[in-house]
Amino acid sequence: MVCQTNNVQHSHPLFERCYLCKVCMQEFLQGTLLCNEDETGFYCSICNSGENLLLICDELQCGRPYCHDCMSRFCYTKSMKTAEDLPKPWLCILCSETGKMGSLSRRKDWQEQLKTLLMKSDSKDCDYNVYIPYPVPPVPQRKPIRVLSLFDGISTGLVALNRVGLQISKYISSEIDEEAIKVSLVHHPHVVQIGDIKKLTLKRIRELGPFDLVMGGSPCNELSHVNPARKGIYQGTGRLFFEFYRVLSYVRETSASNHVFWLFENVVTMSKDDKSCISRFLQANPVVVNAKDLSCMNRPRYFWGNLPGMPRKVHALESDKLTLQDCLEPNCGRIARFKKINCITTRIGSMKQGGQRTLPVMIEGDETGPGDYLWCTEIERVFGLKPHYTDVANMTRQARQRLLGKAWSVPTLRHLFSPLKDHFKCER
Repeated sequence: MVCQTNNVQHSHPLFERCYLCKVCMQEFLQGTLLCNEDETGFYCSICNSGENLLLICDELQCGRPYCHDCMSRFCYTKSMKTAEDLPKPWLCILCSETGKMGSLSRRKDWQEQLKTLLMKSDSKDCDYNVYIPYPVPPVPQRKPIRVLSLFDGISTGLVALNRVGLQISKYISSEIDEEAIKVSLVHHPHVVQIGDIKKLTLKRIRELGPFDLVMGGSPCNELSHVNPARKGIYQGTGRLFFEFYRVLSYVRETSASNHVFWLFENVVTMSKDDKSCISRFLQANPVVVNAKDLSCMNRPRYFWGNLPGMPRKVHALESDKLTLQDCLEPNCGRIARFKKINCITTRIGSMKQGGQRTLPVMIEGDETGPGDYLWCTEIERVFGLKPHYTDVANMTRQARQRLLGKAWSVPTLRHLFSPLKDHFKCER
């Protein structure tokens, strides 16, 4: 379909009766999740070319681009010969009601197909098998869990473990951000802060351990394609992944008498080489979990680990806030313009939606006005935290969003951690 070779090996994950060769499929998977800060894509949704991008879908939750060549070859009809003939606003094939345009038709299961493909790795990684069943101890023999959290931030991992209902005998946090540490200690004064991960030695881990769970997500600045000045996994903060691997190796060595569960997280917008490097060191393939299935925010992330049931389907609870309106302050005349919003990062501009940079909230009585940004308490609800969680030490709004933008989604972690209830003592 793209290079017009006869050596086709894969069906296109988005469109019916379209096929890709092995090289084109690899390039498609490499670029399909890469996006700009406004959540619009880098590459054509059909051929994955980054050249001659012509149209971007006007559906605010989509932002997929299409190139001139593909529109000319597949999408234009007798009544629509150029981009000027297309309706305004224009919805792409994946968002339109008909799901058809010219000779292209969307697959009914395109979302599931795309997710399945993104969870697969190339052939050299397919032999990793970390989901080996671990014996479930009888209820009287289950003990409280012992946790080491690396790059702990504001302790959203601890919030998720509490949300699952696990008893925690000790929670050791490695974090260097002073403001994040303040937030963590206000809500969780029992957390033991041990500082910089780079200063953790085998001797220190032996003193602190043993541990049942090691979790962490190293900084993504040098890995994410959103950062044009990224240096990759071998430079800058990207190298901190190897600190996670080093400490995990220490924990395994010093906790030989018990099984060690572990979890590592990072962005899906990293290069294939960086992803393969992480998988090779951890001897595991990542799963993709998107917070939008459990909250109102689109936030896909890679998770490597050996937790039971990691590849299973995501199911929301009745208590999950699945729409933006559920997260807004009640009785304040604030109305959500969208059901779901794009990923909230450390920058305030990340709250603007779509190519037209629309603010997510409109004010009752001024529906045609410019609208408003999300308040900090509303962002906290989006991440699954209680309101005012980061309202500590007179921190500014910008400082609070900076901490939240680097945090994990609590409902996502709750989903991943919930099978641990069969292995450790619970509060209820």
